[in-house]
Amino acid sequence: MGEFGLIKHLTENFELKNPSTIKGVGDDAAILDYKDKQVLVTTDLLLEGVHFDLTYVPLKHLGYKSAIVNFSDICAMNGYPKQITVSLGVSKRFSVEDMEELYAGILLACEAYGVDLVGGDTSASMTGLTISITCIGEGEKGKIVKRSTAKDTDLICVSGDLGAAYMGLLLLEREKRVFNGKDGVQPDFAGKEYIIERQLRPQARMDIVEKLARINVVPTSMMDISDGLSSELLHICDQSGVGCRIYEERIPIDYLTATMAEEFNMNLTTVALNGGEDYELLFTVPLSMNDVFQNLPGIKVIGHITDASLGARIITRDGQEMTLKAQGWNSLSE
Repeated sequence: MGEFGLIKHLTENFELKNPSTIKGVGDDAAILDYKDKQVLVTTDLLLEGVHFDLTYVPLKHLGYKSAIVNFSDICAMNGYPKQITVSLGVSKRFSVEDMEELYAGILLACEAYGVDLVGGDTSASMTGLTISITCIGEGEKGKIVKRSTAKDTDLICVSGDLGAAYMGLLLLEREKRVFNGKDGVQPDFAGKEYIIERQLRPQARMDIVEKLARINVVPTSMMDISDGLSSELLHICDQSGVGCRIYEERIPIDYLTATMAEEFNMNLTTVALNGGEDYELLFTVPLSMNDVFQNLPGIKVIGHITDASLGARIITRDGQEMTLKAQGWNSLSE
């Protein structure tokens, strides 16, 4: 097919949906027009053997997740993803059919979130599969939210539940080791579908952004939970120049996550604080909104922002204060 023939083949089913997309795939550059909106741009690089293992990650799921993690970064700014570019480094062991599966996952994510594919690049790779996706989003002026604007006494909120994606990863890794090299043997994930899906098919919480807009709330700070709650909360504290107090008993955890943590003989709070890849939203709102957020479905108040001099602490179930430490995943650590 050649490079351009392959790109045309893989992208011909992507239809443009957004009025801000004037020209998509097929020229030297995409043409976008945002008029009175502010533009948000984010990029994620995913490397085989570092960010994903194709032993247990289907290519369709990988394509979907690769797009979603970028959508999530735009949502974390209180914005809406609108366009993506997709660049690939592909080794000779991948067929056209493999790439069709990857793009089928990207297409599924784009259709689910109303995002346009508008360009990218493809190259040969000597080291396996490399995926680089750039996402362009839009936000209203005055309503884009950064990490650096949390204030003393703000409430700390999270969406969904935490730790499930990490337990899904541990389960997949365990089954890989158990069944490695055994022909005809398949792992049994019955009853554990939720944590597997949280790892392989995460969701960008655009629904939370929309919910906040409906009740006319603009968070004082926000980011998504990709590297673990503790790491992300410390980022907010550091960049905002504040401290925090969160309460162990308030951290939302799914029952299956708790069950798997017990099976792996792991501390459940450690899993929730440091697991990562949940792609839930962590955000702060003024204390005056306490009554609203205490009973808002899908969102949990887990603590509050303090003066920087008080540091970042977690209050355990038995009332002890412990220092929060950033122990989430780091791709550059040895």
